Order: sequence, then structure tokens, then C-alpha cells
Amino acid sequence: MPAPRLLRDLARPLTAPSAARPPLLGGAPQRWLRLLPYAVAVLLISSLLPSATTLLAHDYGLNSGIAGLLATAQTVPLLLAVTRPLRAWAVIAAADLATALVVLAGDSAGAPWPWTPPAVVGYAFLMVALALRESRRVLMAVWLATGAAGFGVDLVVPGRVGTTMTVTAFTLSGGVLLLVGALRERAEAQRRLTEQEHISEAERARRTLLEERTRIARELHDVVAHHMSVITVQADSAPYRLTGLSEAACGEFAAIGAAARESLTEMRRLLGVLRSEDAVGERAPQPGLDRLPQLVEAVARAGVQAELAVSERVRGLGPLPQAVDLSAYRIVQEALANVVRHAPGAHTWVSVSAEGARRGAADMRITVVNGIPPHPVAPVEHSLQGTGQGLVGMRERLRLLNGRLDAGPLPDGGFRVAAVIPLDAAGPDPETVPTPDQERTV
Repeated sequence: MPAPRLLRDLARPLTAPSAARPPLLGGAPQRWLRLLPYAVAVLLISSLLPSATTLLAHDYGLNSGIAGLLATAQTVPLLLAVTRPLRAWAVIAAADLATALVVLAGDSAGAPWPWTPPAVVGYAFLMVALALRESRRVLMAVWLATGAAGFGVDLVVPGRVGTTMTVTAFTLSGGVLLLVGALRERAEAQRRLTEQEHISEAERARRTLLEERTRIARELHDVVAHHMSVITVQADSAPYRLTGLSEAACGEFAAIGAAARESLTEMRRLLGVLRSEDAVGERAPQPGLDRLPQLVEAVARAGVQAELAVSERVRGLGPLPQAVDLSAYRIVQEALANVVRHAPGAHTWVSVSAEGARRGAADMRITVVNGIPPHPVAPVEHSLQGTGQGLVGMRERLRLLNGRLDAGPLPDGGFRVAAVIPLDAAGPDPETVPTPDQERTV
């Protein structure tokens, strides 16, 4: 690696503004682990500072004040190494180099040089902090700078050879950087492997879900489509098989056949959604508010006296967003279906209006209110009564459109469903979101 590039890698983090980086072991779950680096730093400072001061004053012949100042510069920055190890290295390395030059003026002919023993010990622990935080190129630059400073001082100072301590410091720092750096990279590789295993597990669960959806879709098609097809054929062929049918009866059979065919079309569309998360269903036009009269007419044939009122403001809105138009139709459809299931024969009122303002756009209000049945009757579906899945489906559609739902029984025994949809709502096509619409009940 070229030397200028190494120097740039080393200078960049030193000159860059301090970033809010967590201290060493700052992400540990236990508090004692988070405090451990600080405890080690304080322990090193309390042991190395007095020994380095005494050594520089007695063995190297320095003034006690100068010895204390140099020893402080060599050891106290170890506390900074907990959060900023590279900047601590810059301070300690400069202090060690200054110490090597200052001791030349004292009487230290037989003392280790240019590194003092306390400086080597503190430098080794500093390398541990560096290896736990910095990149591989920065560590390489630090190691080469350590060797260049030590061997450079040996060469430029005549008559003073410190090759033994220089080699010791160079070898020890390199070994610590290599060992701790390798352990750190191994731990990082294990962490990434664990994350990848979690991702793979989630992907397997997703594939299992898609396979289960496909299986359910096949079973639904086999079971429901068969019976709906039989109903369609029987309804269409009844006027030809049965003699003496009135015109009203023939019209009733025709309506049954049309409803069965429409149900088959919508069932196939929703089964396409079940087969894949990315399925968008058929491209045929979706039902909207313009289909509400046919919907009310259909439930009227089932014995529910329903009245529909659409305000002139709604009629004058023009084309609505597809998600709003479809969701409004589905909410009315589900509310009327619940009346047929649980209050057959009850008089029902359906109201669609636009009112208020919301960020400059009106809201659509849909209200479906039914009274009590004129005569005591048994609900059409006993097994599903009271599950509340119909309301869940409505709330899911409205949640996608930032709307709201208010539903509940009335004091006179009836039931009321009121939904508000922002007319500027934008969201995914509700037919592409799997909801329990086909099996929900109040």
C-alpha cells in the first residue's frame, strides 16, 4: 500500500470533526461491561503514571516537574482512548517521541531508549483500543508510523542505539493489532452470519406463507367454484326445465344466475391475490358507487327493504380515486350483507354524502342503518354470528385510506355503520390487500 495513501487514511480521522460514536463496549447489555473500559483505563493510569514519573526522574535524570509532565502526557490520554482511541494515540505517540528526545539531555546512558518500559505497556493497551475501533488500513498506518518513529530516532541520534526497545515496541504493537483485529473481524463475521440466518429464516417463512396461500387458493377454487357453477347452471336452466313458471319467478332465477356469475368473477380475482403477494388481480373494472343501485336492488330481492340516498354533491364530484370508489362500494356491500345475515327483513337506509373539509378536500360519509326485523327470524348464519370479521375488514380498508369507522347497535335494537373517507385519500388498491372480506360478519 503506498505511503501517501496510508498517511491520508491516518490523517483523515484525526482531522475530521468528532462524531458521536459510542465508547468501547458501549452497546453491551450489562452495565458493568459498559463501565469496564473506563475501569481498565483508570487502573492503567493509576499504576503507570507514578512509575513513569519515578523512572524518568531517577533513572533518566530528569527534573521531577518535567518527568511528571511527560508521564502525564504518556498515560492520562488512555482515558480518551475509550471513546477516541485514534486521537489518544496521536497524543501519546507525540508524548513518547518528546520523551525520547528530552531524556537525551539527562544521565540515561544505561537506561532503555527510546521507549521506556511504562510507555511500552501503556502503548500496548492503546493498541487494543485502536484494534477494537479503527479500520484495517488505519491500523496498518499506525503500526508503520510506530516503526518509522522508533527506527528514525535511532538513526538520527548519533551515539545512542535503542534497537532492542524499538524492535520490542514495534513487534508488540503489531502483534496486539493483528490479534485483536482478527478477533474483532471474526466477531463481526459471526454477527453478519447471524443476521443472514435471521434473514434466511424470514425468507423461508415467507415462502411457506406463499405456499400455504397457494394451497388455500386451490382448495377454495375447487370447493367454492364447483358449487357456484352448479348454482349458475341450475338458475339459468330452471325456466327451461320447469314448466308453468311465472315471469317474476323467471326473473328471480335470472337474478340468481347473474349474482352467482358475479360472485365467481370476484372470487377468482381474490384468489389471484391469495396466490401471490405481488398479484394485482384481474384488470376488469372494479365496482364503485355507480353500482350501488344494483346492490340495493339485489338485497331487496333477498327480502331487505333498503332505501338509497346519494347526495347531489357526491354525484357532482366526478370520477373518484379508484381506492375510494371501490372501498365505498365494499363497505356498503358488507353492511347490507350483514343485514341480510343477521336481521333479514329489517328496513335499511343507505346514505352517501360529502361534507366538511379536510386540507381543502371534502370527506365522504357513508351511513348504513337498519331497524329491527318486523318478525322474529333466525339469523341466516349461526356459526359466524358475532365474530366481528366484517368490521375488521371495513376498518382495514379505511385504515389504508386514512378514514375512520363508527359502528354499533342502536337503542331501538337496530344497527348503524358510519364510515368517513377522505376524498383525497391515496393508497393501494384494496383488492390487492388480503382482508377477511369474503368471510367476515358482524
